[in-house]
Amino acid sequence: MEPFRTLTSIAVPLDRANVDTDQIIPKQFLKRIERSGYGEFLFYDWRRIQEGPNAGQPDTSFSLNAPRYAGGKILIAARNFGCGSSREHAAWALSDFGFRAVIAPTFADIFFSNAGKNGIVLIRLSEEDVALLLDRAQQQEGYQLTVSLEDQKVTDNQGFEAGFDIDPFRKYCLVEGLDDIGLTLRHAAALDTFEKQHDHANWLKPKYS
Repeated sequence: MEPFRTLTSIAVPLDRANVDTDQIIPKQFLKRIERSGYGEFLFYDWRRIQEGPNAGQPDTSFSLNAPRYAGGKILIAARNFGCGSSREHAAWALSDFGFRAVIAPTFADIFFSNAGKNGIVLIRLSEEDVALLLDRAQQQEGYQLTVSLEDQKVTDNQGFEAGFDIDPFRKYCLVEGLDDIGLTLRHAAALDTFEKQHDHANWLKPKYS
């Protein structure tokens, strides 16, 4: 997992509340067996025209399709982002598309956990602050935000500054780039020693003389 310390990026607005995981990554794509390659299916239905002669073509009115937001790594959304089912694929899709941080007033609990374990920083700001950032991202081309995880602050170059809370252990994992496997591997030597002792005591040592 890539460490997260400070990120400056184009901010991508998604001015919608109650964005559920089935919209983040629709159910028909959950049968894939890899953890990669989900980015192209992120917000699949919203990114495409659904009716008429151009059905299936990119919907240029949707922010993720707009050239001005290309390469943006910070997503700004309204309240209750990530609600719905507990599919971890939603975090995989956001990460694979390139998002490293999502800013919203509130997040669904299970999604919040899944995102953190996949290297995405979820930032809770007030409704007023999020509304301001959404407006600036929509009205100002090239609008950028800086997220400092180490300082726990979001800033822009127009005087905006807001702090955010994060669980100390989750912060440590994100700063160090440690997912569950990475955390386990930090104890690899101790685990190897235990396995050798366990094998000797239970399998290799004669039980009867």
